[in-house]
Amino acid sequence: MSQKSIIGTSVKRNDLLAKVTGDAKYVADMHLPGLLYARTKRSNVAHARIVKIDTSRALALPGVKAVLTHENVPRVLHAGSPHPRSASVTCDQYILDSKVRYWGESVAVVAATSEEIAEQALDLIDIEYELLPAFFTTEEALAAPASQLIHDREPGGNLVLPPVRVQRGDIVKGFEEADFVLEGEYEGGRPTPAYMEPNACMCQWDGNGNLTVWISTQTAFMVRGIMAEVLGLPLHKVRVLVDHMGGGFGAKQDLFQSEFLCALLAKQTRRPVRMEFSREETFLGGRTRHPFKIWLKQGFRKDGSITARQARVVFNSGAYGSHGPGVTNVGTASLTSLYRCENVDLEGLCVYTNSPIAGAFRGYGVVQTYFALDLQLDEAAQVLGMNPAELKLMNAVSQGDLAPSGHPIVGHGLPDCIRRGMEEVHWPRGSSPKEGPVRRGWGMGCEMHGSSAYPGIKEQGNAIVKMNEDGTVVLLTGTAGLGTGAHTALAQIVAQELGLCFEAVSVMHGDTDVVPWDIGAFASHTTYMGGRAAQMAAAKVKEQLLERAAGYLDTAASNLQVSQGVICGPDGKSMSVRDAVAARKGIPAAQLVGTATYHPTKAYSFAAHFAEVSVDTETGQITVLQVVPVHEIGKVIHPIAAAGQIEGGIQQGIGHTLYEDYQIDMSTGRSLNANFVDYKMPLSMDMPQIRTVLLETAPDPGGPYGAKGVGEDPIIAIGPAIVNAVYDAIGVRFRHYPIRPEQVLQALKARTAQSHRVTEGAYT
Repeated sequence: MSQKSIIGTSVKRNDLLAKVTGDAKYVADMHLPGLLYARTKRSNVAHARIVKIDTSRALALPGVKAVLTHENVPRVLHAGSPHPRSASVTCDQYILDSKVRYWGESVAVVAATSEEIAEQALDLIDIEYELLPAFFTTEEALAAPASQLIHDREPGGNLVLPPVRVQRGDIVKGFEEADFVLEGEYEGGRPTPAYMEPNACMCQWDGNGNLTVWISTQTAFMVRGIMAEVLGLPLHKVRVLVDHMGGGFGAKQDLFQSEFLCALLAKQTRRPVRMEFSREETFLGGRTRHPFKIWLKQGFRKDGSITARQARVVFNSGAYGSHGPGVTNVGTASLTSLYRCENVDLEGLCVYTNSPIAGAFRGYGVVQTYFALDLQLDEAAQVLGMNPAELKLMNAVSQGDLAPSGHPIVGHGLPDCIRRGMEEVHWPRGSSPKEGPVRRGWGMGCEMHGSSAYPGIKEQGNAIVKMNEDGTVVLLTGTAGLGTGAHTALAQIVAQELGLCFEAVSVMHGDTDVVPWDIGAFASHTTYMGGRAAQMAAAKVKEQLLERAAGYLDTAASNLQVSQGVICGPDGKSMSVRDAVAARKGIPAAQLVGTATYHPTKAYSFAAHFAEVSVDTETGQITVLQVVPVHEIGKVIHPIAAAGQIEGGIQQGIGHTLYEDYQIDMSTGRSLNANFVDYKMPLSMDMPQIRTVLLETAPDPGGPYGAKGVGEDPIIAIGPAIVNAVYDAIGVRFRHYPIRPEQVLQALKARTAQSHRVTEGAYT
């Protein structure tokens, strides 16, 4: 009897029923007896010192139980992101500070018996500011005098970290060998994650000084660690609970000061306190993608090979460092790869400004730098008279080439994606008709992304698998579920390894007092790393199970196989898993438990996206008509979940490229569109036809059954594909996102004027 494959099957998600019936409880749904409601007062200036803050009127309001400011909270310097000590984050924040660094920063919090009273109390807090010069662009911040810095810390100036420098080969020789050189400047705006569930936490202390935190976070154990550190508690005194989450996209790796304040309010009032962000606060106090400017220069031979690549990448970190170091390191290093080049000289800068805080966001620096790199390859193809897909195919990194991490690439994933995409859309496409007001065009973009944060962060995945006395199994995992179905995939892996049906596996997660330590859900590593640990733990349980069954079946354990819940021997004898583990002849049921720790290195997933757009030359409106994304992810665990990740990433990528940009007033720093009315995103009716192709041509030996990550990949390639398609449609190149309709019209008008000047000059 062979085990029916559960891997590669779209089983029913194990959280499905609770979510579709509304039974799933999110933090904002929870209520405890005596619950107080916390609200945050935010600054209405971008850069200032707090000269005086008076909370007396707020405290006098009936129903107000506590007010906290920088004057009565612990002053402990910490990193806004609770990652382990690494090069990814910056230690530059206090719970509350006497200095305001961006418009909308937290300056005080109130706990009251109702939300309405808490809101009223905020207006009764009086603050006197001493205004300081504010710098909203990286150019202004870099030019600021030493007496007007946003932070007084190393490395000096308004740099978040010393400049990142990546060099390889001989850049001078590389450019000398080039037949022509291209250079250009590329830039992108400030999209936000726009997750469905606003940030929320609830805190309660017991009589023994133990703190319980209910929170929507991607990194429960990291939250436990930073809460313990800042509040001066041992780890066993802090318990973090995470059940259902409504998205995070990387941004919920950070703490938002509200968590510390919620805990301090609960301690002071001796009552549970819940703090939930409004939608506006998810913009004001949340995290965005890093706005960027990239100068990129590359040398090319006539045959299309790349001889040299030089770049200067500047990221705008906003008021705090958050993940600025990690984004800068990853984004800059990524320019060494994707398209093969032996001679590189790259510089990456991350700059403080008095702008909203940028942090971790799906794509983590690679969205920005691959946008520039991919667009410039299309420009080079035009100069060479080559088809862009052919140029990218000949330069695509493959087996043995070095990835940005310095590890050799396994397989031919990127060339496989490009070739398959060309077949799917019959590339090269013939030139679309250029008559009439609406023009169509095709474009393609490529990407690669690692399935872990190694070597920047030394990660590990942990798992415990425990078999019950009836032969069913519980997987204990610290991995977070952001709504992606990750725990379903992990249950599939355990069921496959143990030879059980999927329904025989349950998953326990989200309680730091119960499940094994986990670094958190980010870097597209949950299935790759957490799944591998689960597979290893299940294998240990299977080994114990077969040893126990061997005694009953009178054979060696090595002769046994387990499939579909039945253990079979070579002589035809068999028994159920339930019977093997259950109590027999007065002997208690077996205690079969497996634990495992997995330390990943680096695996890479690849993708090529082919997109068709239409451009209305009378209105400037760009519409994405269809997308054919081809993704190589090693081994597909749950096809529908994988496709869902890809479709969601494409939706976000369309938004970043055409609509989304969190804007501030460049004279005051005031937020201009911190809501879902003015912040434009693609909705369901804006989505194109998507025909996803999943490849399994380069399985990674480090992943469970060869699986690699797919979480971040789809948001990276879609942007260049759209912008390149716009050029194919109207002959105008854009080097930025988002592309607004008025910019399309301006570019078309400028091209027409240029054409007239050329014609007149020729006539004269």
